[in-house]
Amino acid sequence: MSKPSKIKILFILPSLSAGGAERVISFVSQNIDAEKFHPKLLVAGFEKDSVYEVTNVDVEYLNKPRIISALPSIVKQIRAFKPDIVVSSIAHVNQAMALLSPFFRRTKFIGREATVLGKRKNEKKSRKWSLAHLLPNGFEKLDAIICQSRDMADDMAENFNISREKLHVINNPISNLPKVKIKSEQSEPKKFITVGRLTEVKGHLRLLDILSKFKKPFTYTIIGDGQLKDKIFQRAEELGIINQIKHIPFTNKVNDYLAEHDVFLQGSYVEGFPNALLESCVVGTPVLAFEAPGGTKEIVENSVNGYMVKTEDEYLNTLKTDFNMNPEDVRESVYKKFNKEMIIHQYEALFQNILNN
Repeated sequence: MSKPSKIKILFILPSLSAGGAERVISFVSQNIDAEKFHPKLLVAGFEKDSVYEVTNVDVEYLNKPRIISALPSIVKQIRAFKPDIVVSSIAHVNQAMALLSPFFRRTKFIGREATVLGKRKNEKKSRKWSLAHLLPNGFEKLDAIICQSRDMADDMAENFNISREKLHVINNPISNLPKVKIKSEQSEPKKFITVGRLTEVKGHLRLLDILSKFKKPFTYTIIGDGQLKDKIFQRAEELGIINQIKHIPFTNKVNDYLAEHDVFLQGSYVEGFPNALLESCVVGTPVLAFEAPGGTKEIVENSVNGYMVKTEDEYLNTLKTDFNMNPEDVRESVYKKFNKEMIIHQYEALFQNILNN
């Protein structure tokens, strides 16, 4: 008896530049069961911008500046590859695939969302017209939507009228398991770190306000780049803490930096599923975060791997406490929930179920 044919899956990303969606989707494409699936990774952007090593899957770069200019090439790729499933990630890419889906009736289209969109609407008001403005209708054309957190699924159902049957919560996987750091006494000065895009939603400015009131010696490392960079360092200058801040635009050694610090600080107003915060727990460095819509609350366990707080005053008061947590316990708290075997299995089960149904 002949073997059943493999399920062909085309994964589509706008680029392989630094970002959570890019990291997770490229990771999934390389790690699903090769005995059951035939994956291909299609990247609309430029190969020169790639920061992720992709070795275990066929990858093709379209070398286009935007998804809209890549659409004709994407259509050709779908026609040639004839995938059973197309998986896209990030709102504007999902919208583009939703618009294409009626023309490929034999293919299932799955979109993976990257944030709690209902909380990001105000950010779009200043933008020119884009595909994302059609989101409420477009998402209904997709066969399934992967949400990184329960908050994201609730948002899609309540604010975008997506039926619950189409929504599937799959958290992000721990894609890399570096050595857990060795427990040591808290350093003096205290060493704080934040990793993420330098944008308003990430809350760097309120973290600086809080740190300016922290009276003990400290250093604060910011890893990441973005449009808010100048404003962040202007604020640090005004607050008189610029000399305590170190900025690293990009590094391939994020885990090393995380392990060298005492506490990961998250100031975000909304998150999809905070990969950098998860990575901090993986190396054993505890976290301090604001309660915010998104997946943070699914990661942070108070007094186990860090703390979540509601206000800036509470944040400052908690910052003054000892984060005397065992690095092994910090790691185990997330590994048991987000290890790659578990998450990859959830993706595979979704792919098989959507075809069976």
